[in-house]
Amino acid sequence: MPDNPIDRCIENLRIFSTGTGALHPEHRNGSRKPQLWWVLTSKSWIKVPLNAFLIEHRDGLVLFDTGIDPTIKSDPSYIDSAIGRFLLKRIFQLDLGPNDGLDQQLMSLGHRAADIQKAVISHLHFDHVGGIAHIPQAELLVSRNEWAQLSSPHPEREWILREHIELPSANWRPIDFVSTNDPVLSPFGGCYDVMGDGSIVLLPTPGHTPGSLSALLRSEGMAPVLLIGDLSYDVDMLMNDQLPGTGNGEQLRQSFAKVRALKEQLPNLIIIATHDQAAKVKLKAAKAPSP
Repeated sequence: MPDNPIDRCIENLRIFSTGTGALHPEHRNGSRKPQLWWVLTSKSWIKVPLNAFLIEHRDGLVLFDTGIDPTIKSDPSYIDSAIGRFLLKRIFQLDLGPNDGLDQQLMSLGHRAADIQKAVISHLHFDHVGGIAHIPQAELLVSRNEWAQLSSPHPEREWILREHIELPSANWRPIDFVSTNDPVLSPFGGCYDVMGDGSIVLLPTPGHTPGSLSALLRSEGMAPVLLIGDLSYDVDMLMNDQLPGTGNGEQLRQSFAKVRALKEQLPNLIIIATHDQAAKVKLKAAKAPSP
């Protein structure tokens, strides 16, 4: 893998929304209250976008996550688990329309779902894998640790809905992170080069889920970008070591520290969280011409 990719391998990076959701403040910002307490009693909500990203690479189109399936809003049986159906409306508010699906959103960007070559899945939560049925031809990259959760007795308790992941048409490829000589990336303990040219490199950033990953994008003509999925809901929170209300605290702190160290190595790095309300503004800054 090239240490310093300088070619314009990534021709464009675009963000799109598959709808809008809302989280409790305790979920987004963290809380000392027991999780079940704020889930059942909190009356406040914070709106968040349900984003995904399209990487227009010179060798093909790559997605970072696939957003949510609008059917979850209209089909009462979308979640098999009765407990899951009960908890969904107490944990998430969803504002979704029929045009928010992955296929329609890609069409609005001038592409067909059939054009997607690969999709990187940051983690297996339902609001990140909801579009996979539209891209059966695409290779779906997920970390092996994340994939292993499907073998646990009740993955749906962690909002991993097996029935919408293990589709007969889905082309899943669990990946392993390999060691690297790149001193910028070595603190992560491994990486995975998606296109073989160093432009899209996946890094393990567990904490939100055991196998969550982030994607480092480096290409001539744009600032380096780190897409962190749901590692944090707000980059300032990550930089200040403020944990959200869900996830493994120890793993989150370790991943936060590695991301902050990466930022020190790459001062112009733009870090973008999937549900950050300012994600589009940050992406615009990454694509702005250098002074």
